[in-house]
Amino acid sequence: METQDTIPQSSGSRCHHSGGARFGRGVFFLLIALAAGFVGGYAGKTLAHGPGRLLSATMDPAQMDEHVERMIKHFAVEVDATPEQKEKLTAIAQTAARDLAPLRDKVKSARQQAIDLMSAETVDRAAIENLRAEQIALMDATSKRLTQALADAADVLSVEQRKKLAERAQRFGHRHHHG
Repeated sequence: METQDTIPQSSGSRCHHSGGARFGRGVFFLLIALAAGFVGGYAGKTLAHGPGRLLSATMDPAQMDEHVERMIKHFAVEVDATPEQKEKLTAIAQTAARDLAPLRDKVKSARQQAIDLMSAETVDRAAIENLRAEQIALMDATSKRLTQALADAADVLSVEQRKKLAERAQRFGHRHHHG
């Protein structure tokens, strides 16, 4: 059985000469990087299909629209969508993709800001908090936009089509979640 030695410390003191402060900053940096990565990854993977990324820096708006159109074409086959539904779904997805594309630059910028803040001579807690708040707002905006697009798409589909999607999502989830 292991025992842990504890060193009593007063409630107001911190041990700055230990690795604890560096560890704390490292963890915070990791959290910021993960948050920034989450935003970009969530937006990118949600709207990506196939080997390319929909939010790729090299993809122009016309290429993005084509990519979305191909994605919706495959999706429409899955749910037996009518041509009218396919047209509406394409418009919804293309608009969402255009709205979310600028997030790539914001995520890249936030990552660099986090690196700059963590490598500075002094810790600027206010700047770190501002960056954290900006990233939370960015994730919230992304989530709201994606939710809006999903709800708009759900309005276009029939109950039977939505049930097909739910069954497919359930099967897909079982394949990718082991545990």
